[in-house]
Amino acid sequence: MGMETIFDLRNISYAYIGNIYALKDVTLKIEPGEQISIIGSNGSGKSTLLAILDGLIYPTIGEFYAFDTKIIEEIFDAIKDNDFRSYFRTRVGFVFQSSDVQLFSPTVFEEVAFGPLQLKMTPDEVKTRVLEVLEMIGITKLKDRSPHTLSGGEKKKVCIASVLATNPDILLLDEPTAGLDPRTQLWLIELLQELGKAGKTIITATHDLETVEQISKRAIVMGEDHRVVVDGGADKVLDDVELLLSSNLIHEHMHIHGKLVHEHLHEVIDVEHLHPHAT
Repeated sequence: MGMETIFDLRNISYAYIGNIYALKDVTLKIEPGEQISIIGSNGSGKSTLLAILDGLIYPTIGEFYAFDTKIIEEIFDAIKDNDFRSYFRTRVGFVFQSSDVQLFSPTVFEEVAFGPLQLKMTPDEVKTRVLEVLEMIGITKLKDRSPHTLSGGEKKKVCIASVLATNPDILLLDEPTAGLDPRTQLWLIELLQELGKAGKTIITATHDLETVEQISKRAIVMGEDHRVVVDGGADKVLDDVELLLSSNLIHEHMHIHGKLVHEHLHEVIDVEHLHPHAT
């Protein structure tokens, strides 16, 4: 695999109808094997940025290149067989924020088999691949269940399994820890760390600052004005309390200790008055 730049965004903006901007003038490059968190408060444009990286929507202004190819609507919207589109879809996997958006098959097995079946693998190869991924994710026992009967954590695991089944080099995850129970959250963080060690490029949109430090080396901070405020080392970003405050990622009663965010309920009660001095 050549070491080409994976994604190259040049002065990208994205506007909805009526000139409501979700992204403004975003320029960045993503190289193979990077582990990146895109952080920002709700509505800052993180999900829109991921959708552009996944070729689901196209910039209103600016240019987006993936694998040294300029991405324009025609590339993905072509009905005919399209080599670049298949190449792109094989390389890039997207884990949506809502598992229910992603799950559509009658059983977990079929859900995970869907991607490999698109890759012209033989039925035997598909079966082997699916069983390997179910085993790796630890959900073999769910293979005959309907995805919609599963718990939130199990659904998330099925979504991740279905994305990993095509063995993409690049994983895009939108708020992956949102709504997960603590055990599944820890499982997911450890999985992303392992995938990062294996050389995968991992790009995660999140406002969960505790996760950022554990899964990424680079942090791209989106401001409430839909622009990139800072793009730098994750450690440095997490240490910058002023930046986190101004980007609405923390509030003033949160302090970061050892990089973990803790809430402090400031004493409202004047303690002196609770213990009157003995007179």
